[in-house]
Amino acid sequence: MKPFDYRSPADAAEAVRSVAGDPTAVFLGGGTNLVDHLKLGVVEPGHVVGVADLLSAEIEELGEGGLRIGAGVSNSELAADPRVRERFPMLSQALLSGASAQLRNMATVGGNPLQRTRCVYFQDVTTPCNKREPGSGCSALGGWTRNHAILGASEHCIAVHPSDMAVAMAALKARVRVLGPDGDRTIAFVDLHRLPGDTPERDTVLEHGELITAIDLPAQPIARRSAYRKVRDRASYAFALVSVAAALDVADGVVVDARIAFGGVAHAPWRAYRAEEALRGSAAAESSYRAAADAELADARPAEGLDGGNAFKIPLLRRTLTAVLRDLAREDR
Repeated sequence: MKPFDYRSPADAAEAVRSVAGDPTAVFLGGGTNLVDHLKLGVVEPGHVVGVADLLSAEIEELGEGGLRIGAGVSNSELAADPRVRERFPMLSQALLSGASAQLRNMATVGGNPLQRTRCVYFQDVTTPCNKREPGSGCSALGGWTRNHAILGASEHCIAVHPSDMAVAMAALKARVRVLGPDGDRTIAFVDLHRLPGDTPERDTVLEHGELITAIDLPAQPIARRSAYRKVRDRASYAFALVSVAAALDVADGVVVDARIAFGGVAHAPWRAYRAEEALRGSAAAESSYRAAADAELADARPAEGLDGGNAFKIPLLRRTLTAVLRDLAREDR
């Protein structure tokens, strides 16, 4: 590990100024991702600025049942909050399906969406990786591709975003509150992450020195009828092959509204707008659910690789979405 200076500022504004004024500086929250990358040599900052004790660890009520979640709230605290479990069950389920209890106790709401890909080539500094070293090449192309993207990838990167929480946040129309050198701004959660394009090294739209301070969840009755399902190789402590966050509103056997996001299939949490549109006004039936999945997966591009590739994710995601929607429709009745 390369030596670095550690700074402990007095407040969030000072932390922002410290990082914004130093291109080699990074924020450190719970450290569940950054510390690993420091040990592996994936990142080598000159300065690390601690913010874990500077950010709100409170969950506050917003109007009409919405919630403001401080960036310092731990994943465990958020998952266990009775208001979250009642009003936004998909979010609680997503959090509890991620990592281990010990990591959830350390990981924060502000840091979770910013964790970087778990692509083995990104974490192996002996291999070329455009995300780690722009222009060096993508070792995953033609390599081990089983865990990689089928949606939104580019010729420069086929890695996927690893967060479970972020998938639920995307489906719930969350908004991210950010403090930067020029003051506060708010970003729709679905706009926070970037697809790789030709700059895969940029995971989000955040500028250097911008710090997530809170995430707002707007009140929405449909969110109470929601679920998160994660398909993975092991029953626990494994990243998603595919995952589905879905909310469904059914009346008289017809889908009134739907909110869907996918995980494990793209460089960012994937909001399934096509599937949502296909479902609205259709019969609450398995044929409709499969058709909605097919509409969203029409542009899927699986990757071939040494391990047989990841084309299996297409039927797996179709079946997973169908099962989640079927169960939600049954509960609605």
